[in-house]
Amino acid sequence: MEKKLKYEQAIQKYAGLIAKDPLNPRLYNNRGIAYFKKGRYDLALADFKKSLELNPDFVLAYINRGNTYQIMGHLQQALLDFDMAIHLAPENGLAYNNRGFTFILTGDYKRAEADINRAIDLNPSNIYALNSMAELFAVQGDADKACDWLKKAIAKGYNNWGYLKISCTYDKIRDSGEFKKILKAEQ
Repeated sequence: MEKKLKYEQAIQKYAGLIAKDPLNPRLYNNRGIAYFKKGRYDLALADFKKSLELNPDFVLAYINRGNTYQIMGHLQQALLDFDMAIHLAPENGLAYNNRGFTFILTGDYKRAEADINRAIDLNPSNIYALNSMAELFAVQGDADKACDWLKKAIAKGYNNWGYLKISCTYDKIRDSGEFKKILKAEQ
């Protein structure tokens, strides 16, 4: 099934469920995720906001709204949402990883490394945090360390090859022999 159709069906499903249970914050959060996946960030933000109005302690809604702000380039707003998620759930590795990645995007590599390390400390098998660490070193042009971390992520199951091929975070090491070797191994 085409992904966009899948997300459209999810939006319709959650709209129906919301009509029956309009005070359920999870339903708005889930529909917001579907809107996000379709690239309808304005509608995703509206649903995450509604979810948080209904439950101001809903950690995943803060993370999802932070991800939406991040992809829209509203990095300070993303950081505020990740901060709130960490405040509410200090053992949530996803919040640390996503805040760390946002710090990469702001150029605050020291704070990025601290957050990503915290995410890895909380779950050493977190493939997204392992990849984020690779991205941290890649944006700094350290191909050896970036590739070492990327190999760890792949060994644990990371397989978002499409992302690796296009993400600007890997641009500085794209011509590295080791990075090319990693991408070629996927084929």
